[in-house]
Amino acid sequence: QIAKYKKAFGLSILYSVIATIITLLISYPMAYFMTKMKVSSQKMIMVIVMLPMWMNFLIRTYSWITILANKGLINTFLTSIGLHPVKLINIPGAVILGMVYDFIPYMILPIYTVMSKIDNSLLEAASDLGSNGFSRLRNVIIPLSFPGVISGITMVFVPCVSTFYISQKLGGNKNLLIGDAIEYLFNSGPDFYNVASALSLVLMVMILICLFVMNYFTDREEATVL
Repeated sequence: QIAKYKKAFGLSILYSVIATIITLLISYPMAYFMTKMKVSSQKMIMVIVMLPMWMNFLIRTYSWITILANKGLINTFLTSIGLHPVKLINIPGAVILGMVYDFIPYMILPIYTVMSKIDNSLLEAASDLGSNGFSRLRNVIIPLSFPGVISGITMVFVPCVSTFYISQKLGGNKNLLIGDAIEYLFNSGPDFYNVASALSLVLMVMILICLFVMNYFTDREEATVL
């Protein structure tokens, strides 16, 4: 049993890290280009980003079952054009996709908020000193937006590592995550409450350690910038 729970912790961390990285790679350029748009366009994009969050979490997850199922929208389209169906559900990639989709707004919002507050005069000064677009991004925008990045990573990684419903519906229970294990033990009756509570405590300690490390790097980066 201990080996099974260790594997569950390992898979939870691995999936969460991959999902967080993918979310960051999508969210950072999106937030950057949003700050370059007109104010009206920024508001419209923000509504589009926030719109899925107005729907129930379960409904959003179930919608991906309809899309990724063996006879779902994607495979139906592939079959209609003469291609073979592809297995898109009950695999690790589907779980990671569900994590990215459900939690990407929590990455975009803090990065966009920090970027939108960057003083344009700093970018103009960098241009006057001969910096090109890439140099301004590397030396000005990224350091100043680092607190937003850390906040986004925290807000995505923490719910990803403790999630359970996404892995059940999109992963087919083939790869047990720690959230699945805790839910299963609590639903198994009072005899298993002690094990479930112990796993919950370990998960909470792990999350607190992650928050402490991320806050440390955030404070260090802000001190460097100042």
